[in-house]
Amino acid sequence: QVRIVESGGGLAQPGGSLRLSCITSGFTFTNYAIGWHRQAPGKQREGIACLSITDGSKHYADFVKGRFTVSRDDAKNTAFLQMTNLKVEDTAVYYCSTGCFDSASEGDYWGQGTQVTVSS
Repeated sequence: QVRIVESGGGLAQPGGSLRLSCITSGFTFTNYAIGWHRQAPGKQREGIACLSITDGSKHYADFVKGRFTVSRDDAKNTAFLQMTNLKVEDTAVYYCSTGCFDSASEGDYWGQGTQVTVSS
């Protein structure tokens, strides 16, 4: 049974940091890229970061570049999203998936999301 569970969300102040985890099971983690996405209230879901398996390259949406870092621990079947210098507009539910950016679809594996709220 495939499971993806995101954790680490919560309340942060502007300028603060959070580290999200994406714990997976039930599939061969090393066979998949890892994409992080978010959905803010009233907005469409958007891809924010991707960690490729082909060459280990990392890709970021412009609005998080330099602030967010994606990584993975293949031994633990876990991916991470380190978020720094958080902004109020980063408030959203954050999702981990085996799909990246616009190529991600409902056919990929998805977690249930973790809420991130940035507020003073």
